[in-house]
Amino acid sequence: MKGKTPRRLPPKKASNSQKDPVGVYCRVRPLGAEDEECCIEVISNTTIQLHAPDGLKANRNGEFKETQYSFKKVFGIKTTQGELFEDVAKPLVEDIIHCKNGLLFTYGVTGSGKTHTMTGSPGQGGLLPRSLDMIFNSIGPYQAKRYVFKPDDKNGMEVQNQVDALLDRQKRDIIKFADMISPEEACKADGVDEDSSYSVFVSYIEIYNNYIYDLLEETPIDPIKPKPPQSKILREDQNHNMYVAGCTEVEVKSTEEAFEVFWRGQKKRRIANTQLNRESSRSHSVFIIKLAQAPLDADGDNVLQDKNQVNVSQLCLVDLAGSERTSRTRAEGSRLREAGNINQSLMTLRTCIEVLRENQMCGTNKMVPYRDSKVTHLFKNYFDGEGKVRMVVCVNPKADDYEETLLVMRFAEMTQEVEVARPVDRPICGFAAGRRQRNQERGESPTVLNQLLQSFPPLPPCEISGPNDDVTLPRLIEALEKRHKIRQMMIEEYNKTANMLKSVLQEQDSNLLSKENFIQEQRGKLGEKDKMLQNQKNEIDRLEKKSKMLEYKIDILQKTTNIYEEDKRSLQHELESREQRLQREMSEKRRMEARMQGIVTDSKLKWEKECERRVNAKQLEMQNKLWVKDEKLKQLKAIVTEGKTENRQPQRPSREKDKVPAKRSASPSPVPVRLTDIFQPVFNATGPPVRPLHRRSHSAGGERWVDHKPNTNVDLDTVLQPNLPNAIKVNAPSEKALSKCDKYVLTHQEVASDGEIQTKLIKGEVFKTRGGGQAVQFTDIETLKQENPVAASRKRRSSETGPDGEPKEGDWTDVETRCSVAVEMRAGSNLGPGYQHHGYPKRRKP
Repeated sequence: MKGKTPRRLPPKKASNSQKDPVGVYCRVRPLGAEDEECCIEVISNTTIQLHAPDGLKANRNGEFKETQYSFKKVFGIKTTQGELFEDVAKPLVEDIIHCKNGLLFTYGVTGSGKTHTMTGSPGQGGLLPRSLDMIFNSIGPYQAKRYVFKPDDKNGMEVQNQVDALLDRQKRDIIKFADMISPEEACKADGVDEDSSYSVFVSYIEIYNNYIYDLLEETPIDPIKPKPPQSKILREDQNHNMYVAGCTEVEVKSTEEAFEVFWRGQKKRRIANTQLNRESSRSHSVFIIKLAQAPLDADGDNVLQDKNQVNVSQLCLVDLAGSERTSRTRAEGSRLREAGNINQSLMTLRTCIEVLRENQMCGTNKMVPYRDSKVTHLFKNYFDGEGKVRMVVCVNPKADDYEETLLVMRFAEMTQEVEVARPVDRPICGFAAGRRQRNQERGESPTVLNQLLQSFPPLPPCEISGPNDDVTLPRLIEALEKRHKIRQMMIEEYNKTANMLKSVLQEQDSNLLSKENFIQEQRGKLGEKDKMLQNQKNEIDRLEKKSKMLEYKIDILQKTTNIYEEDKRSLQHELESREQRLQREMSEKRRMEARMQGIVTDSKLKWEKECERRVNAKQLEMQNKLWVKDEKLKQLKAIVTEGKTENRQPQRPSREKDKVPAKRSASPSPVPVRLTDIFQPVFNATGPPVRPLHRRSHSAGGERWVDHKPNTNVDLDTVLQPNLPNAIKVNAPSEKALSKCDKYVLTHQEVASDGEIQTKLIKGEVFKTRGGGQAVQFTDIETLKQENPVAASRKRRSSETGPDGEPKEGDWTDVETRCSVAVEMRAGSNLGPGYQHHGYPKRRKP
């Protein structure tokens, strides 16, 4: 009697708080040639080291240094496919048998050995054939008959009855294929549930130019107008898992059959010949292995007819296309577009990993951009905790791939820091274990006929020893009587079994007739269901077309939204840049205003000083002219006055009385002006100067000068240049320099009233003061000035002529005036050391 089947809820997503990091492994492929330069060195079973090539070091001035990267495990060039499978894929296969999902993908540069790692070669099967072989070795005795499990086109499984499965089996053709794995390398999983029935389904898709294509889809071939393959769409099932809608799922019963299906799809995959790889994958391939598992009924004979009891686990083996630089592959046209889409999808994968890592390490809640690429959108459930994630990083150690390998290493190192939630165990059913074993033992129980045959007595020895032998014949008679009785019992048992069998056969005939009637009835129902199914398929096609149209509109709206968002970001960025530029301009304007205000203030002070100087110069000039006129009047008065014109000489007024600067005489008197009164008081002048009693004669040539030239002086390209031999040159007044010298000269430059620069040499003598310091008495001023000859002649002409062009009267007509000017020229001819020139000197200013 069959027991009641307990109802089980559909499997939910893992809600376990425990997390495991993404397992990242590294495999180094051998070099193509022995003389090639190698840039990768395996340090240990978990660490590799990258060496920058010599040419790259020379070009980048040693910018690239040796770097080390750590992985969960590193496989060197001598690693076999079996060793790689034991560490990487075998735990995932054990998980899929125990109702847990898994994701394994290979990542690396073009030509790094990703396809060889995933597929392998005859005798050296890769991860994919070894995973299939382990699955079938584990569930081989417990597989359900074909078509007992059937996909429901919604990423789930249904359980068919025996009649429907029988009808589907009659439509199938047998496929055979040779094994790629030697029997010695076969492996098997432990802990397989013997009270469950299993079925394996495989599907094979490729993602090309961000479109999904089914490689196992059978399309009718039209030689006149061939149709291109139709792309598939991604959908979400009731458990929020992503799947490819309308993808072909083939049920397989052996490794050979599954691998034959794989090669049938591999022939349709897009590959091309590039500069880096003769058979370069131009798309991402995804081989999905689904394992449907359902418990047996209480008798252990058939699969439980309950869809909720079916567990579906899957293992995704992904062979990613290699990243490549178009400058190296020299791709053009469609190859260039393919490379761009490949690099874009891999960049999206990197971005998703970076955002996941940032959310986990920094506690942020940024949105992971899974939808930017079909690869990340399809496998987003695995990163959210749907199963284990493993990655095999394949690298080529040749020096030409160093920069691409460096980027791959950085991405792998970042991926190891991402943690994925650990999936929870999903139990099968609550029936008592050992149902299948008890059913097998029941079929091997001994019958009554077998017991009688085993108890059939053997015949005793029949030889008679003599005429008086009374033992042999009675013993033989007794044995024959026993055998006769057993024969009668066997005949009765045979007749009874024959009658029972005849009744059973008659009952079976009636049952067979009823079953045939039932089959006919079921076929009629099947025809009706086929019609209903056809109508539903037509409705599904209509809804799919409508869905595709809506998805197309959604894509258009999404692109439009992205364009608007990009425009918004660009305008926001431009607005911010303009605001920053405006703030910089405003601050620059304020600084310019402050600077101009300072320049205006300085110019104002400068011009005030210049105007004051010019006013003083003009007053001095007018006083000189007034004195000349007074002298002329006195001479005229002396001529007119009788008796006094012959012996009388004109007397110049004293400097103190008339406040008119005196003419320079042949022996000029020193002007008592101290340096400490004009400049900063840097000299220790505490009292009046003390003239020494004995000084060296000037004719002995022992005079030493202090040549004080400020740094602000401008070098004039004039013929006359001061020359002071053995002079101490200083930029600022120095008491130490004054203590060693007897003479002092200060070079001073200023702008004259006509705009020309004139240089003044202010000379003086150095004396000691009573307090022990140094003092300077200025005795002479010499002026050196450049003038434009045209302007100078015009000025001289204008000063010598009157308003009507005639010479001015009274300027040079008076003999005494000429003599006084000649005396002034003679007195000013002492220009100091090193001067030789011809011309009129400037008037000395006090």
